[in-house]
Amino acid sequence: MSKPSTPKGMRDFLPVEMAGRNHIFNTIKSTFQLFGYQPIETPAMELLSTLIGKYGDEGDKLLYKVLNSGDFLSSAIEAKANINDSRTLSKFISEKGLKYDLTVPFARFVVEHYNNLIFPFKRYQIQPVWRADRPQKGRYREFYQCDADVIGSDSLLYEYELLELTASVFRKLGIDIIIKINNRKILSGIAEIIGYSDKFTDITIAIDKLDKTSIESVSEDLLKVGLDHKSIGFIIKILSFQETDNLKKLEFIETNISGSETGLKGISELKEVLKYCAHSGQTIPVETDMTLARGLNYYTGTIIEVKANNVEIGSICGGGRYDDLTGVFGMPGMSGVGISFGADRIYDVMKMLNLFPEQITASSVVMIVNFGDEEILQLMPFANKLRQNGISTEIYPANAKLKKQFSYASDKNIEFVIVAGKDELSSGKYGLKNMRTSEQKSMSPIEIIDFIKTKISE
Repeated sequence: MSKPSTPKGMRDFLPVEMAGRNHIFNTIKSTFQLFGYQPIETPAMELLSTLIGKYGDEGDKLLYKVLNSGDFLSSAIEAKANINDSRTLSKFISEKGLKYDLTVPFARFVVEHYNNLIFPFKRYQIQPVWRADRPQKGRYREFYQCDADVIGSDSLLYEYELLELTASVFRKLGIDIIIKINNRKILSGIAEIIGYSDKFTDITIAIDKLDKTSIESVSEDLLKVGLDHKSIGFIIKILSFQETDNLKKLEFIETNISGSETGLKGISELKEVLKYCAHSGQTIPVETDMTLARGLNYYTGTIIEVKANNVEIGSICGGGRYDDLTGVFGMPGMSGVGISFGADRIYDVMKMLNLFPEQITASSVVMIVNFGDEEILQLMPFANKLRQNGISTEIYPANAKLKKQFSYASDKNIEFVIVAGKDELSSGKYGLKNMRTSEQKSMSPIEIIDFIKTKISE
């Protein structure tokens, strides 16, 4: 019999991995709450009518479709569908799909629950999403997104707030980052200036590949979609401009697209966001980057992407402004802005850089040595007293050799071991061994509780 395995791009997580992941989730969640975001959840599956057409042709190809229940082929046969044409056939045999991201389901959620929400509505979600992508380093088919969005306001203060929130999360996690920002209106202005507004989507898809390929390759892609050499040269000039000062960079772009009202509006918006960042009181490592395009069709204003410095893994966080995502669900004019943290890539970065706190890998803080039933029966109330004081505690399950019991505690990274045999129980002084320092003390149960609580709080 062959060894069982998970599908490609999907993974199991061992306890030590879950400890690290929960550290990331808890850090992100607590920061969301500090900024006033409220939790919601949406189902793993959405109707395909909700999902299709929101991510562009490339995104639609990556949707996982779920077969209808029962005799799913009967309706296709009745309609005489071409069984050799998978796209046509899928309309008859599949009505649902696994969600590709959290943003489109959120837009559906807002429209469906509009009367129960207070606007501007600030929500966060931490849930898995699925994409039928080619698995590779840092890219999985099932992965978690941690999203924060504000919908019902076009205030640029929210762009700033999300940048501040993002910087705060990575500061707490200890990851050195750069936050790259751009504005889709600027990219639209570039397309307008060169006379190819009708090719805007093709242009942004090509530009969005620049961090994975070369300028020459992007030029070839633009040539393939119908742009002339002069227009491609203009785009390359914009993308290649080198300047460390964000405002000087925007002034250069402004000079080159001054004939586009849309482009100038995008520049004005970025300047305002940068102004807020400069007055934050905290360092927000933000950089304007004209090569940032974020190919998803629903972005209309500020776009954001976060990279970890000194690690080659791609973006670990991204988002942006969308002005009319709810419009496709019958509610136009609901502007929103959001950010999404890629927990899986963040985990990989923290593992590579050894950034996880040592204590998060422990399943328990204390283990009580087992000398037999008589001793354990007397120690059970003490074990519960430890737990009541917020100290995670376990009792070794068998009266095994001390070496085996201590090895178990060491392998599980348990910091303290309590040794209480007949003599210790009679004297009321238990042995407390620190597994990290090998130091052992004799203390009363109350002293042990106070000592460990002090150590945990340090």
